[in-house]
Amino acid sequence: MPTTVTDWLAGAELATAADPDAAAALLHTGGFSGVVADPTTFEQHLQAYRRDEVVLAHIDKGVAYLDPDGTVLWANPAFVAWCDGDPVGRHILVSLIAPTVAADEADPMAAARAGRPTEFRLPRPSGADRPFLDVSIRPVIDPLGVVRQLVAIARNVTPEVEQQRKLDALHQAGRDLAGLDPDQLAEMNLPTRVELLKQNLRHYIRDLLHYDIMEVRLLDRRTLELKPLLEDGMTPIAARRVLHARITENGVTGYVASTGRSYLINDAAADPLYLEGAVGARSSMTVPLKYQDEVIGTLNVESPRPNAFGPDDLQFTELFSKEIAGALHTLDLLTAQEVCTASQSLDAITKEVALPVDDVLGSAAILLRRLTDDPEATALLQRILNGARAVKESIRKVGRDLAPGGSPVDTPATPLLNKRVLVLDPDERMRRAAHLLLGRLGAIVETAGTGAEGVALLGSAHFDAVLMDIKPPDMGGYETYRRLRDARPGTAVAMTTGFGYDTAHSIVKARADGMQYVLFKPFRPDQLVKAVLDGAAPTSIAGKP
Repeated sequence: MPTTVTDWLAGAELATAADPDAAAALLHTGGFSGVVADPTTFEQHLQAYRRDEVVLAHIDKGVAYLDPDGTVLWANPAFVAWCDGDPVGRHILVSLIAPTVAADEADPMAAARAGRPTEFRLPRPSGADRPFLDVSIRPVIDPLGVVRQLVAIARNVTPEVEQQRKLDALHQAGRDLAGLDPDQLAEMNLPTRVELLKQNLRHYIRDLLHYDIMEVRLLDRRTLELKPLLEDGMTPIAARRVLHARITENGVTGYVASTGRSYLINDAAADPLYLEGAVGARSSMTVPLKYQDEVIGTLNVESPRPNAFGPDDLQFTELFSKEIAGALHTLDLLTAQEVCTASQSLDAITKEVALPVDDVLGSAAILLRRLTDDPEATALLQRILNGARAVKESIRKVGRDLAPGGSPVDTPATPLLNKRVLVLDPDERMRRAAHLLLGRLGAIVETAGTGAEGVALLGSAHFDAVLMDIKPPDMGGYETYRRLRDARPGTAVAMTTGFGYDTAHSIVKARADGMQYVLFKPFRPDQLVKAVLDGAAPTSIAGKP
Protein backbone atom coordinates (compact mmCIF):
# COMPACT_ATOMS: atom_id res chain seq x y z
CA MET A 1 0.00 0.00 0.00
CA PRO A 2 1.42 3.44 -0.85
CA THR A 3 1.91 5.54 2.29
CA THR A 4 2.39 8.98 0.72
CA VAL A 5 0.92 10.95 -2.17
CA THR A 6 4.25 10.58 -3.93
CA ASP A 7 4.13 6.79 -3.59
CA TRP A 8 0.51 6.75 -4.78
CA LEU A 9 1.29 8.91 -7.80
CA ALA A 10 4.32 6.76 -8.66
CA GLY A 11 2.05 3.77 -9.28
CA ALA A 12 -0.86 5.62 -10.95
CA GLU A 13 -1.70 6.35 -14.57
CA LEU A 14 -1.85 10.14 -14.74
CA ALA A 15 -3.90 12.53 -16.84
CA THR A 16 -3.11 16.22 -16.61
CA ALA A 17 -5.25 19.29 -17.16
CA ALA A 18 -4.08 22.84 -17.72
CA ASP A 19 -6.96 24.50 -15.88
CA PRO A 20 -10.09 23.65 -13.84
CA ASP A 21 -12.37 23.68 -16.92
CA ALA A 22 -10.22 21.08 -18.65
CA ALA A 23 -10.08 19.03 -15.43
CA ALA A 24 -13.87 19.09 -15.12
CA ALA A 25 -14.21 17.90 -18.70
CA LEU A 26 -11.86 14.99 -18.00
CA LEU A 27 -13.76 14.04 -14.85
CA HIS A 28 -17.00 13.79 -16.86
CA THR A 29 -15.49 10.93 -18.88
CA GLY A 30 -15.24 8.83 -15.70
CA GLY A 31 -12.64 6.23 -14.68
CA PHE A 32 -10.63 8.41 -12.29
CA SER A 33 -9.71 7.35 -8.74
CA GLY A 34 -8.71 10.75 -7.46
CA VAL A 35 -7.76 14.34 -8.10
CA VAL A 36 -4.56 16.14 -7.10
CA ALA A 37 -4.92 19.93 -7.26
CA ASP A 38 -4.35 23.18 -5.43
CA PRO A 39 -7.24 23.14 -2.92
CA THR A 40 -7.52 26.93 -2.76
CA THR A 41 -8.53 27.24 -6.40
CA PHE A 42 -9.70 23.93 -7.80
CA GLU A 43 -12.04 22.98 -4.95
CA GLN A 44 -13.91 26.28 -5.20
CA HIS A 45 -14.29 25.84 -8.95
CA LEU A 46 -15.42 22.23 -8.60
CA GLN A 47 -18.06 23.12 -6.01
CA ALA A 48 -19.46 25.80 -8.29
CA TYR A 49 -19.41 23.29 -11.15
CA ARG A 50 -21.43 20.81 -9.06
CA ARG A 51 -23.99 23.51 -8.24
CA ASP A 52 -24.34 24.28 -11.95
CA GLU A 53 -24.96 20.61 -12.67
CA VAL A 54 -27.77 20.50 -10.10
CA VAL A 55 -29.45 23.48 -11.80
CA LEU A 56 -28.99 22.02 -15.29
CA ALA A 57 -30.40 18.67 -14.16
CA HIS A 58 -33.73 20.28 -13.25
CA ILE A 59 -34.53 22.38 -16.32
CA ASP A 60 -36.89 21.14 -19.03
CA LYS A 61 -34.48 21.76 -21.91
CA GLY A 62 -31.97 19.09 -22.79
CA VAL A 63 -28.39 20.16 -22.02
CA ALA A 64 -25.21 18.25 -22.84
CA TYR A 65 -21.45 18.89 -22.82
CA LEU A 66 -19.58 17.51 -25.81
CA ASP A 67 -15.96 17.22 -26.77
CA PRO A 68 -14.97 19.04 -29.99
CA ASP A 69 -15.72 15.90 -32.04
CA GLY A 70 -19.32 15.80 -30.78
CA THR A 71 -18.96 12.97 -28.23
CA VAL A 72 -21.23 13.46 -25.21
CA LEU A 73 -19.33 14.01 -21.94
CA TRP A 74 -22.32 14.76 -19.73
CA ALA A 75 -26.06 15.25 -20.20
CA ASN A 76 -28.91 16.31 -17.97
CA PRO A 77 -31.97 14.03 -17.48
CA ALA A 78 -34.08 15.89 -20.07
CA PHE A 79 -31.44 15.26 -22.75
CA VAL A 80 -30.97 11.61 -21.71
CA ALA A 81 -34.73 11.02 -22.02
CA TRP A 82 -34.56 11.84 -25.75
CA CYS A 83 -31.62 9.52 -26.39
CA ASP A 84 -31.37 5.86 -27.28
CA GLY A 85 -29.80 4.78 -23.99
CA ASP A 86 -27.02 6.52 -22.07
CA PRO A 87 -25.49 9.14 -24.39
CA VAL A 88 -22.19 9.57 -22.52
CA GLY A 89 -19.29 8.37 -24.63
CA ARG A 90 -21.30 8.38 -27.88
CA HIS A 91 -21.65 10.96 -30.64
CA ILE A 92 -24.61 13.28 -30.09
CA LEU A 93 -26.30 12.43 -33.40
CA VAL A 94 -25.96 8.70 -32.73
CA SER A 95 -27.41 9.14 -29.25
CA LEU A 96 -30.39 11.10 -30.59
CA ILE A 97 -30.96 8.67 -33.49
CA ALA A 98 -30.50 11.40 -36.08
CA PRO A 99 -29.21 10.04 -39.41
CA THR A 100 -30.25 13.34 -41.04
CA VAL A 101 -30.67 16.89 -39.79
CA ALA A 102 -32.32 20.01 -41.19
CA ALA A 103 -29.76 22.81 -40.93
CA ASP A 104 -28.43 25.84 -42.76
CA GLU A 105 -24.89 24.45 -42.43
CA ALA A 106 -23.94 21.46 -44.59
CA ASP A 107 -22.12 19.96 -41.55
CA PRO A 108 -23.31 21.70 -38.35
CA MET A 109 -20.89 19.78 -36.12
CA ALA A 110 -17.94 20.85 -38.27
CA ALA A 111 -19.15 24.44 -38.03
CA ALA A 112 -19.23 24.19 -34.22
CA ARG A 113 -15.72 22.70 -34.15
CA ALA A 114 -14.60 25.69 -36.21
CA GLY A 115 -15.94 28.01 -33.52
CA ARG A 116 -19.27 29.00 -35.12
CA PRO A 117 -22.55 28.59 -33.21
CA THR A 118 -24.96 26.43 -35.18
CA GLU A 119 -28.51 25.15 -35.00
CA PHE A 120 -30.38 22.27 -36.58
CA ARG A 121 -33.66 20.38 -36.33
CA LEU A 122 -33.90 16.64 -35.82
CA PRO A 123 -36.91 15.16 -37.65
CA ARG A 124 -38.93 12.50 -35.89
CA PRO A 125 -37.92 9.02 -37.10
CA SER A 126 -40.64 7.42 -39.20
CA GLY A 127 -43.08 5.51 -37.01
CA ALA A 128 -41.25 6.42 -33.79
CA ASP A 129 -42.92 8.00 -30.77
CA ARG A 130 -40.21 10.63 -30.43
CA PRO A 131 -40.33 14.43 -30.46
CA PHE A 132 -39.05 16.89 -33.01
CA LEU A 133 -36.00 18.58 -31.48
CA ASP A 134 -34.33 21.89 -32.20
CA VAL A 135 -30.67 21.60 -31.17
CA SER A 136 -28.33 24.56 -30.65
CA ILE A 137 -24.58 23.89 -30.51
CA ARG A 138 -22.35 26.54 -28.94
CA PRO A 139 -18.54 26.24 -28.89
CA VAL A 140 -16.59 26.90 -25.67
CA ILE A 141 -13.46 28.74 -26.77
CA ASP A 142 -10.39 29.28 -24.56
CA PRO A 143 -8.38 32.54 -24.47
CA LEU A 144 -6.11 31.21 -27.23
CA GLY A 145 -9.05 30.75 -29.57
CA VAL A 146 -9.11 26.92 -29.33
CA VAL A 147 -12.48 25.13 -29.11
CA ARG A 148 -12.23 23.06 -25.92
CA GLN A 149 -15.82 21.90 -25.57
CA LEU A 150 -19.26 22.16 -27.15
CA VAL A 151 -22.49 22.86 -25.31
CA ALA A 152 -25.67 21.39 -26.81
CA ILE A 153 -29.12 22.70 -25.85
CA ALA A 154 -32.09 20.73 -27.19
CA ARG A 155 -35.73 21.85 -27.14
CA ASN A 156 -38.87 19.84 -27.85
CA VAL A 157 -40.64 21.66 -30.70
CA THR A 158 -43.21 18.97 -31.52
CA PRO A 159 -46.23 21.20 -30.65
CA GLU A 160 -44.86 23.96 -32.89
CA VAL A 161 -44.21 21.53 -35.77
CA GLU A 162 -47.67 19.99 -35.49
CA GLN A 163 -49.27 23.42 -35.37
CA GLN A 164 -47.27 24.45 -38.43
CA ARG A 165 -48.43 21.31 -40.25
CA LYS A 166 -52.03 22.07 -39.40
CA LEU A 167 -51.58 25.65 -40.62
CA ASP A 168 -50.06 24.29 -43.84
CA ALA A 169 -53.03 21.94 -44.22
CA LEU A 170 -55.46 24.81 -43.64
CA HIS A 171 -53.64 26.95 -46.18
CA GLN A 172 -53.68 24.15 -48.76
CA ALA A 173 -57.36 23.49 -48.06
CA GLY A 174 -58.09 27.17 -48.61
CA ARG A 175 -56.30 27.11 -51.95
CA ASP A 176 -58.21 23.99 -52.97
CA LEU A 177 -61.58 25.07 -51.59
CA ALA A 178 -62.93 26.38 -54.85
CA GLY A 179 -61.64 23.24 -56.56
CA LEU A 180 -60.92 24.94 -59.88
CA ASP A 181 -58.83 27.77 -61.25
CA PRO A 182 -60.46 31.22 -61.27
CA ASP A 183 -60.65 31.23 -65.07
CA GLN A 184 -62.39 27.86 -65.06
CA LEU A 185 -64.83 29.06 -62.42
CA ALA A 186 -65.75 31.99 -64.66
CA GLU A 187 -67.14 29.48 -67.15
CA MET A 188 -69.46 27.84 -64.57
CA ASN A 189 -73.02 28.92 -63.88
CA LEU A 190 -74.11 29.96 -60.39
CA PRO A 191 -75.86 26.72 -59.29
CA THR A 192 -72.80 24.68 -60.27
CA ARG A 193 -70.52 27.03 -58.33
CA VAL A 194 -72.72 26.81 -55.23
CA GLU A 195 -72.81 23.02 -55.34
CA LEU A 196 -69.04 22.83 -55.76
CA LEU A 197 -68.46 25.06 -52.75
CA LYS A 198 -70.93 23.09 -50.61
CA GLN A 199 -69.22 19.82 -51.45
CA ASN A 200 -65.74 21.10 -50.63
CA LEU A 201 -66.84 22.93 -47.48
CA ARG A 202 -68.35 19.74 -46.05
CA HIS A 203 -65.20 17.82 -46.90
CA TYR A 204 -62.72 20.20 -45.28
CA ILE A 205 -64.82 21.11 -42.23
CA ARG A 206 -65.24 17.43 -41.44
CA ASP A 207 -61.82 16.06 -42.34
CA LEU A 208 -59.62 19.00 -41.37
CA LEU A 209 -61.43 20.68 -38.49
CA HIS A 210 -63.28 17.48 -37.42
CA TYR A 211 -66.70 19.12 -37.03
CA ASP A 212 -69.76 17.04 -37.94
CA ILE A 213 -72.55 19.49 -37.04
CA MET A 214 -72.27 22.70 -39.03
CA GLU A 215 -74.19 25.55 -40.63
CA VAL A 216 -73.00 28.21 -43.10
CA ARG A 217 -75.12 31.27 -43.82
CA LEU A 218 -74.56 34.15 -46.26
CA LEU A 219 -75.47 37.74 -45.47
CA ASP A 220 -77.81 39.61 -47.81
CA ARG A 221 -76.49 43.14 -47.44
CA ARG A 222 -79.72 44.74 -48.60
CA THR A 223 -82.03 43.03 -46.09
CA LEU A 224 -79.40 41.87 -43.50
CA GLU A 225 -80.98 38.41 -43.71
CA LEU A 226 -78.62 35.48 -43.09
CA LYS A 227 -79.59 32.99 -45.77
CA PRO A 228 -78.66 29.30 -45.33
CA LEU A 229 -76.01 28.00 -47.72
CA LEU A 230 -75.47 24.54 -46.22
CA GLU A 231 -76.17 22.64 -43.02
CA ASP A 232 -75.38 19.22 -41.61
CA GLY A 233 -76.87 17.84 -38.38
CA MET A 234 -79.19 20.78 -37.67
CA THR A 235 -82.88 20.30 -36.87
CA PRO A 236 -85.37 21.13 -39.65
CA ILE A 237 -86.66 24.05 -37.59
CA ALA A 238 -83.13 25.44 -37.14
CA ALA A 239 -82.31 24.98 -40.82
CA ARG A 240 -85.41 26.95 -41.87
CA ARG A 241 -85.13 29.59 -39.15
CA VAL A 242 -85.11 33.16 -40.47
CA LEU A 243 -82.20 35.08 -38.95
CA HIS A 244 -80.92 38.62 -39.42
CA ALA A 245 -77.64 40.32 -38.57
CA ARG A 246 -78.88 41.87 -35.33
CA ILE A 247 -77.49 41.75 -31.81
CA THR A 248 -80.75 40.67 -30.17
CA GLU A 249 -83.54 38.21 -30.94
CA ASN A 250 -81.54 36.44 -33.67
CA GLY A 251 -79.47 34.02 -31.64
CA VAL A 252 -75.71 33.70 -31.66
CA THR A 253 -75.58 33.73 -35.47
CA GLY A 254 -77.29 37.12 -35.68
CA TYR A 255 -75.08 38.49 -32.90
CA VAL A 256 -71.85 37.35 -34.63
CA ALA A 257 -72.96 38.69 -38.01
CA SER A 258 -73.85 42.04 -36.45
CA THR A 259 -70.73 42.51 -34.30
CA GLY A 260 -68.16 40.71 -36.47
CA ARG A 261 -66.87 38.91 -33.36
CA SER A 262 -66.66 35.15 -32.74
CA TYR A 263 -68.77 33.61 -29.97
CA LEU A 264 -68.04 30.47 -27.91
CA ILE A 265 -70.71 28.73 -25.83
CA ASN A 266 -69.45 26.20 -23.29
CA ASP A 267 -72.91 25.43 -21.82
CA ALA A 268 -75.77 25.95 -24.25
CA ALA A 269 -78.43 25.60 -21.55
CA ALA A 270 -77.04 28.59 -19.65
CA ASP A 271 -76.41 30.98 -22.54
CA PRO A 272 -79.20 33.51 -23.23
CA LEU A 273 -78.24 33.93 -26.91
CA TYR A 274 -78.36 30.25 -27.83
CA LEU A 275 -81.18 29.01 -30.06
CA GLU A 276 -81.41 25.25 -30.53
CA GLY A 277 -79.56 24.15 -33.62
CA ALA A 278 -78.78 20.44 -33.24
CA VAL A 279 -80.67 17.99 -31.07
CA GLY A 280 -78.89 17.62 -27.72
CA ALA A 281 -76.22 20.23 -28.48
CA ARG A 282 -74.37 21.33 -25.33
CA SER A 283 -71.80 23.74 -26.78
CA SER A 284 -71.26 25.75 -29.95
CA MET A 285 -68.78 27.99 -31.75
CA THR A 286 -69.79 30.66 -34.26
CA VAL A 287 -67.33 32.75 -36.29
CA PRO A 288 -67.93 35.50 -38.85
CA LEU A 289 -66.97 35.05 -42.48
CA LYS A 290 -65.15 38.24 -43.45
CA TYR A 291 -63.85 39.47 -46.77
CA GLN A 292 -62.07 42.82 -46.97
CA ASP A 293 -63.02 43.48 -43.32
CA GLU A 294 -66.74 43.10 -44.07
CA VAL A 295 -68.93 40.33 -42.69
CA ILE A 296 -70.37 38.32 -45.57
CA GLY A 297 -71.72 35.36 -43.57
CA THR A 298 -71.28 33.05 -40.59
CA LEU A 299 -69.98 29.57 -39.81
CA ASN A 300 -71.57 27.78 -36.85
CA VAL A 301 -70.52 24.38 -35.43
CA GLU A 302 -72.11 22.52 -32.51
CA SER A 303 -71.31 19.56 -30.27
CA PRO A 304 -73.26 17.30 -27.89
CA ARG A 305 -70.40 17.70 -25.37
CA PRO A 306 -70.09 20.69 -23.03
CA ASN A 307 -66.86 22.71 -23.34
CA ALA A 308 -66.15 21.03 -26.68
CA PHE A 309 -64.37 24.02 -28.22
CA GLY A 310 -61.28 25.77 -26.88
CA PRO A 311 -58.92 28.61 -27.89
CA ASP A 312 -57.03 26.42 -30.39
CA ASP A 313 -60.28 25.37 -32.07
CA LEU A 314 -61.31 29.00 -32.30
CA GLN A 315 -57.95 30.05 -33.77
CA PHE A 316 -57.96 27.46 -36.54
CA THR A 317 -61.65 27.94 -37.32
CA GLU A 318 -61.16 31.71 -37.65
CA LEU A 319 -58.22 31.11 -39.97
CA PHE A 320 -60.23 28.75 -42.12
CA SER A 321 -63.19 31.15 -42.13
CA LYS A 322 -60.99 33.61 -44.04
CA GLU A 323 -60.36 30.98 -46.68
CA ILE A 324 -64.09 30.26 -46.89
CA ALA A 325 -64.77 33.96 -47.38
CA GLY A 326 -62.10 34.11 -50.08
CA ALA A 327 -63.66 31.15 -51.86
CA LEU A 328 -67.08 32.78 -51.68
CA HIS A 329 -65.63 35.86 -53.28
CA THR A 330 -63.82 33.85 -55.97
CA LEU A 331 -67.00 31.97 -56.81
CA ASP A 332 -68.86 35.29 -57.00
CA LEU A 333 -71.74 33.94 -54.87
CA LEU A 334 -72.47 37.29 -53.29
CA THR A 335 -73.13 39.23 -56.49
CA ALA A 336 -73.81 36.38 -58.94
CA GLN A 337 -72.67 38.58 -61.79
CA GLU A 338 -71.53 36.91 -64.96
CA VAL A 339 -68.32 37.99 -66.65
CA CYS A 340 -68.92 40.08 -69.75
CA THR A 341 -68.32 38.57 -73.19
CA ALA A 342 -65.16 40.58 -73.85
CA SER A 343 -63.58 39.59 -70.53
CA GLN A 344 -64.46 35.95 -71.12
CA SER A 345 -62.81 36.04 -74.54
CA LEU A 346 -59.64 37.68 -73.23
CA ASP A 347 -59.51 35.30 -70.27
CA ALA A 348 -59.83 32.31 -72.60
CA ILE A 349 -56.87 33.53 -74.66
CA THR A 350 -54.82 34.26 -71.53
CA LYS A 351 -55.63 30.80 -70.16
CA GLU A 352 -54.22 29.10 -73.22
CA VAL A 353 -51.03 31.06 -73.89
CA ALA A 354 -50.02 33.29 -70.97
CA LEU A 355 -48.18 30.74 -68.82
CA PRO A 356 -46.49 28.90 -71.73
CA VAL A 357 -45.19 32.25 -73.00
CA ASP A 358 -44.00 33.07 -69.48
CA ASP A 359 -42.09 29.77 -69.44
CA VAL A 360 -40.34 30.79 -72.67
CA LEU A 361 -39.51 34.19 -71.20
CA GLY A 362 -38.11 32.71 -68.00
CA SER A 363 -35.95 30.12 -69.74
CA ALA A 364 -34.63 32.62 -72.27
CA ALA A 365 -33.84 35.16 -69.55
CA ILE A 366 -31.86 32.58 -67.54
CA LEU A 367 -29.86 31.55 -70.62
CA LEU A 368 -29.24 35.19 -71.46
CA ARG A 369 -27.60 35.72 -68.06
CA ARG A 370 -25.37 32.68 -68.56
CA LEU A 371 -24.24 33.30 -72.18
CA THR A 372 -22.87 36.81 -71.84
CA ASP A 373 -19.63 35.80 -73.61
CA ASP A 374 -21.40 34.70 -76.82
CA PRO A 375 -22.70 37.76 -78.73
CA GLU A 376 -24.51 35.69 -81.35
CA ALA A 377 -26.34 33.59 -78.77
CA THR A 378 -27.09 36.71 -76.74
CA ALA A 379 -28.65 38.42 -79.74
CA LEU A 380 -30.74 35.32 -80.54
CA LEU A 381 -32.02 35.05 -76.97
CA GLN A 382 -32.87 38.73 -76.94
CA ARG A 383 -34.93 38.24 -80.11
CA ILE A 384 -36.74 35.36 -78.41
CA LEU A 385 -37.53 37.56 -75.42
CA ASN A 386 -38.74 40.38 -77.62
CA GLY A 387 -40.84 37.99 -79.69
CA ALA A 388 -42.46 36.40 -76.64
CA ARG A 389 -43.29 39.81 -75.23
CA ALA A 390 -44.74 40.81 -78.60
CA VAL A 391 -47.07 37.78 -78.39
CA LYS A 392 -48.27 38.96 -74.97
CA GLU A 393 -48.88 42.47 -76.33
CA SER A 394 -50.90 40.94 -79.18
CA ILE A 395 -53.09 39.23 -76.59
CA ARG A 396 -53.69 42.57 -74.89
CA LYS A 397 -54.55 44.13 -78.24
CA VAL A 398 -57.11 41.42 -78.92
CA GLY A 399 -58.67 42.18 -75.56
CA ARG A 400 -58.79 45.89 -76.32
CA ASP A 401 -60.41 45.22 -79.70
CA LEU A 402 -63.05 42.99 -78.09
CA ALA A 403 -63.79 45.40 -75.26
CA PRO A 404 -66.84 47.67 -75.62
CA GLY A 405 -65.73 51.06 -76.89
CA GLY A 406 -62.41 49.82 -78.30
CA SER A 407 -59.02 50.45 -76.71
CA PRO A 408 -59.08 51.27 -73.01
CA VAL A 409 -57.87 54.58 -71.62
CA ASP A 410 -56.56 55.43 -68.19
CA THR A 411 -59.79 55.14 -66.21
CA PRO A 412 -60.68 54.04 -62.65
CA ALA A 413 -61.35 50.57 -64.10
CA THR A 414 -57.77 50.29 -65.39
CA PRO A 415 -55.59 52.05 -62.78
CA LEU A 416 -52.54 49.96 -63.73
CA LEU A 417 -52.73 50.68 -67.44
CA ASN A 418 -49.37 49.81 -69.07
CA LYS A 419 -47.67 49.21 -65.72
CA ARG A 420 -45.29 46.25 -65.90
CA VAL A 421 -45.64 43.76 -63.02
CA LEU A 422 -43.56 40.63 -62.40
CA VAL A 423 -45.26 37.93 -60.27
CA LEU A 424 -43.06 35.22 -58.71
CA ASP A 425 -45.12 32.35 -57.26
CA PRO A 426 -44.54 28.57 -57.27
CA ASP A 427 -48.30 27.91 -57.56
CA GLU A 428 -49.35 27.80 -61.22
CA ARG A 429 -52.91 28.69 -60.29
CA MET A 430 -51.75 31.84 -58.52
CA ARG A 431 -49.71 32.83 -61.57
CA ARG A 432 -52.71 32.32 -63.82
CA ALA A 433 -54.95 34.25 -61.41
CA ALA A 434 -52.38 37.08 -61.34
CA HIS A 435 -52.61 37.35 -65.13
CA LEU A 436 -56.39 37.61 -64.93
CA LEU A 437 -56.65 40.07 -62.05
CA LEU A 438 -53.74 42.36 -62.92
CA GLY A 439 -54.57 42.16 -66.60
CA ARG A 440 -58.11 43.39 -65.93
CA LEU A 441 -56.56 46.31 -64.04
CA GLY A 442 -54.60 47.21 -67.18
CA ALA A 443 -51.18 45.86 -66.20
CA ILE A 444 -48.66 44.05 -68.39
CA VAL A 445 -47.92 40.86 -66.47
CA GLU A 446 -45.07 38.35 -66.57
CA THR A 447 -44.79 35.45 -64.13
CA ALA A 448 -42.06 33.14 -62.83
CA GLY A 449 -42.27 29.90 -60.88
CA THR A 450 -38.79 30.03 -59.29
CA GLY A 451 -36.51 32.61 -57.76
CA ALA A 452 -33.90 32.09 -60.48
CA GLU A 453 -36.45 32.78 -63.24
CA GLY A 454 -37.71 35.86 -61.41
CA VAL A 455 -34.22 37.31 -60.99
CA ALA A 456 -33.39 36.62 -64.66
CA LEU A 457 -36.61 38.21 -65.92
CA LEU A 458 -36.14 41.29 -63.77
CA GLY A 459 -32.61 41.62 -65.11
CA SER A 460 -33.87 41.41 -68.70
CA ALA A 461 -36.47 44.19 -68.63
CA HIS A 462 -37.91 47.05 -66.63
CA PHE A 463 -40.80 46.32 -64.25
CA ASP A 464 -42.71 48.80 -62.13
CA ALA A 465 -43.16 46.27 -59.32
CA VAL A 466 -42.41 42.69 -58.33
CA LEU A 467 -44.79 40.54 -56.27
CA MET A 468 -42.93 37.52 -54.83
CA ASP A 469 -44.15 34.62 -52.71
CA ILE A 470 -42.21 34.27 -49.43
CA LYS A 471 -41.31 30.64 -50.20
CA PRO A 472 -39.77 30.22 -53.69
CA PRO A 473 -38.97 26.53 -54.32
CA ASP A 474 -35.30 27.01 -55.22
CA MET A 475 -34.01 29.55 -52.68
CA GLY A 476 -34.96 31.29 -49.46
CA GLY A 477 -37.47 34.12 -49.49
CA TYR A 478 -35.05 36.71 -48.15
CA GLU A 479 -32.28 35.56 -50.51
CA THR A 480 -34.67 35.92 -53.44
CA TYR A 481 -35.64 39.40 -52.26
CA ARG A 482 -31.99 40.47 -52.08
CA ARG A 483 -31.23 39.10 -55.55
CA LEU A 484 -34.25 40.81 -57.04
CA ARG A 485 -33.24 44.09 -55.47
CA ASP A 486 -29.68 43.70 -56.72
CA ALA A 487 -30.86 42.75 -60.23
CA ARG A 488 -32.63 46.08 -60.69
CA PRO A 489 -32.21 48.57 -57.82
CA GLY A 490 -35.12 50.90 -57.35
CA THR A 491 -37.84 48.46 -58.45
CA ALA A 492 -40.47 48.01 -55.74
CA VAL A 493 -40.56 44.42 -54.42
CA ALA A 494 -43.51 43.24 -52.31
CA MET A 495 -43.79 39.84 -50.60
CA THR A 496 -47.00 37.80 -50.77
CA THR A 497 -48.24 35.09 -48.42
CA GLY A 498 -51.35 33.05 -47.72
CA PHE A 499 -51.67 32.91 -43.93
CA GLY A 500 -48.92 35.30 -42.88
CA TYR A 501 -46.77 32.76 -41.01
CA ASP A 502 -43.14 33.01 -41.97
CA THR A 503 -40.90 30.45 -40.25
CA ALA A 504 -37.75 31.67 -42.04
CA HIS A 505 -38.44 35.29 -40.97
CA SER A 506 -38.03 36.41 -44.60
CA ILE A 507 -40.54 39.23 -44.13
CA VAL A 508 -38.80 40.58 -41.02
CA LYS A 509 -35.39 40.53 -42.74
CA ALA A 510 -36.73 42.13 -45.92
CA ARG A 511 -38.49 44.85 -43.94
CA ALA A 512 -35.20 45.64 -42.23
CA ASP A 513 -33.75 46.04 -45.74
CA GLY A 514 -36.40 48.52 -46.76
CA MET A 515 -39.26 46.42 -48.19
CA GLN A 516 -42.49 48.42 -48.02
CA TYR A 517 -45.36 46.00 -48.66
CA VAL A 518 -46.64 42.57 -47.63
CA LEU A 519 -49.76 41.40 -49.48
CA PHE A 520 -51.97 38.60 -48.24
CA LYS A 521 -53.74 36.19 -50.55
CA PRO A 522 -56.40 36.33 -51.91
CA PHE A 523 -55.35 39.72 -53.27
CA ARG A 524 -57.55 42.79 -52.97
CA PRO A 525 -57.47 44.84 -56.18
CA ASP A 526 -57.16 48.17 -54.34
CA GLN A 527 -54.12 46.97 -52.39
CA LEU A 528 -52.50 45.52 -55.50
CA VAL A 529 -52.93 48.89 -57.15
CA LYS A 530 -51.41 50.72 -54.18
CA ALA A 531 -48.42 48.33 -53.97
CA VAL A 532 -47.67 48.76 -57.69
CA LEU A 533 -48.22 52.50 -57.92
CA ASP A 534 -46.78 53.54 -54.58
CA GLY A 535 -43.88 51.20 -53.75
CA ALA A 536 -42.09 53.98 -51.89
CA ALA A 537 -44.98 54.70 -49.52
CA PRO A 538 -44.50 54.36 -45.72
CA THR A 539 -44.30 50.79 -44.44
CA SER A 540 -47.71 49.15 -44.42
CA ILE A 541 -49.37 45.76 -44.61
CA ALA A 542 -51.82 45.20 -47.43
CA GLY A 543 -54.28 42.36 -47.78
CA LYS A 544 -56.68 40.49 -45.58
CA PRO A 545 -56.37 41.02 -41.80
